[in-house]
Amino acid sequence: MNVRGFICSLSLLLLAGCAGVNSGGSLEAEYNPNEVAQTNMRLGVAYMQDGNYEKALEKLLRARSADDSYPMVHNMLGVLYQRLGESAKAEDSFEKGLDLAPNNPNLLNNYGQFLCREGRPDEAEAAFLKARKNPLNENPARALTNAGTCAMRNDNLERAETHYREALQLNPQQQLALIQMADIQYQNGEYLSARGYLQRYLEVAEHTARSLWLGIRIENELDNPDKVSSYALLLKSNFPDSEETRLLSESGLK
Repeated sequence: MNVRGFICSLSLLLLAGCAGVNSGGSLEAEYNPNEVAQTNMRLGVAYMQDGNYEKALEKLLRARSADDSYPMVHNMLGVLYQRLGESAKAEDSFEKGLDLAPNNPNLLNNYGQFLCREGRPDEAEAAFLKARKNPLNENPARALTNAGTCAMRNDNLERAETHYREALQLNPQQQLALIQMADIQYQNGEYLSARGYLQRYLEVAEHTARSLWLGIRIENELDNPDKVSSYALLLKSNFPDSEETRLLSESGLK
C-alpha cells in the first residue's frame, strides 16, 4: 500500500477518536498519546518505504513527541537515521528504545545490524544473541542468521557457520542461512556439501544472480559441464546486467 492509500485508510479511525464536544458546545480534542504515536509511526514507515525520508522523519518525530515512552518509535527513528547516514542519532535512538524495552527482539536485531555496519561485530553479535535468547521471540532463527551474516561480513567464516547451523536447526527453510552456508562450504572446498545447501535453498526460493553464479562455480569444481552451461544460460538470460554475469564473462566459463 502506498502512502496515499495508507492515509485514506487511517482517516476514519482518526475522525472517530480525535474530537468531542465540551460543555460550551465547541469541539475539544480527545486523543490517546500512544495511539497518536502509533498512527504517526505507521505513516513514517510508509513514507520511508516510498523513499520519502523527509516526510518519514517529520512523522516519526511527531510520533516521538506524542509518546516518548513508545520504544518502537525510537526503533524506527534509529533505522531512518541510519539510512540518512546520521550514525550518532541512530545509535542514540536505538539506545533510547532499548532503555524502554531492553529485550525487544526487533530493536535488538535492528541495533545489531547497525552495530555490524559500523564495524563493531562483537557488540552486534551480543545484540543478536540477546534477541535469540528472548523466549518471546517468535523468530529466533532470524537473529542467528543476522549474527552469521555479520560474522561472514567480517571474514569469520567459522563463527558464521556456527550461527547458520543453529539457525537452520530452528528453521530448516531459512533462505538466507541456506545460501550463505552454500557459499561458506564452497569457500571451504566442500563442494558436494555446497551443492546440497544450494539445492535446499532452491526448494524454498527462486534463483537469483547470486545463486546462479554460485551454482556455476560449484558445478565447475565438481566437473559437471552440462550443469555449468545450464546455470550460465539462466544467468545470462535472466540477469544480463548483473555483476555476476560480468564475472561469468570474465571467467571463461560457459
